[in-house]
Amino acid sequence: MTSLSGRDLANLVKSVFPRFPEDRVLAVLVDVPRSPADDNREWKARRSLAFEWSSALKKNRADVPLEDIRLYAYPDVGSNNADLPAEAFLIDGPVPAEASALLGAGFPVLFARVFDEAQLFLAPTEYSTTAPLKVAAKKHGFRAATMPGFSMAMIPALQVDYAEVARRVEAIRSRLDEAAEAVVRFLLDGGLEYRVRFDLRFRSAHASSGRFPDRGTAGNLPSGEAYIVPYEGERGEPSRTEGVLPVEAGGEVVLFQISANKAVQVYGEGKAAAAERERLAREPAYGNMAELGFGVLADFGLAPAGEILLDEKLGLHVAFGRSEHFGGAVGPKDFSSPAEVVHLDRIYIPAAQPRISVHSVVLSYPDGRREEVMDNGAYTIF
Repeated sequence: MTSLSGRDLANLVKSVFPRFPEDRVLAVLVDVPRSPADDNREWKARRSLAFEWSSALKKNRADVPLEDIRLYAYPDVGSNNADLPAEAFLIDGPVPAEASALLGAGFPVLFARVFDEAQLFLAPTEYSTTAPLKVAAKKHGFRAATMPGFSMAMIPALQVDYAEVARRVEAIRSRLDEAAEAVVRFLLDGGLEYRVRFDLRFRSAHASSGRFPDRGTAGNLPSGEAYIVPYEGERGEPSRTEGVLPVEAGGEVVLFQISANKAVQVYGEGKAAAAERERLAREPAYGNMAELGFGVLADFGLAPAGEILLDEKLGLHVAFGRSEHFGGAVGPKDFSSPAEVVHLDRIYIPAAQPRISVHSVVLSYPDGRREEVMDNGAYTIF
């Protein structure tokens, strides 16, 4: 199943994690379904991939070089970016099909110990670990590449020119860092226009280029995006993020009324709209506008894979929910339970939302300048 040789994997690790003298252990993290009914074909393949990658890297660890490669598995957390459980299981063999078999397949280790003993992490999981690993990386000083939903179809995204990716991502990041607001205009079915103004004051933008040269950092692999958390109003001054955000789900278009950086109303008559209304009423923190992101990988000829990990790197995306792992204010404490914590990206590319297109994105700067950075879904700044 491995389409990358052990030498290829060793070279990938060296590219993603420029070496520090203290790098000794790389940990591969994978989640295991608590219920067999929750399992799926892609998840099974990913667990096999985690075992095969860890085995191949272990045989080629001298090429990195590292002292040890460890495979840790843990019961799934049920949603993207929820906090990890207290412990994982060190596995020396194939990953079991369900969480109840973990104790027989390995032995438990507190995650705090895992974080202290490993300096590098690869996390090809079903549910995204980006948020909890970002938080833990800052505390423990490790580096982590999170790979939620990774599939073999994403292998080409590991082979692009990441020097050019980094150049483009930095061009966007620097603009977002300077801008006071971004106005995004969406077109529904090529005609009806919706508009959202994102308040970018008091925030720093981030670049995710697929490389982690600094200690205490974590992010996605494959990568290729710049992103920023809109101002959430925590400084006492209300957020200026407002407008109507259209989201397509299964052919149905749901409209979110945004005020002060929060979704406050959901419009639509179908099942998707009803589900979103119920979710927003149950978990108001879900309605937080948690990220405005700009992916660049579509320009490198990459096609969607049907997974957020890659697809969000292909174009503009807006996330709902948790933001504190990106420098925002909304975190697990704002949700009713750990199972409800979520950071959910809505991706505006034809494969994900064919009825909705990005008509334009205009940045406004504190000195009064305005700059169009996207026109009809394409970047105008490269």
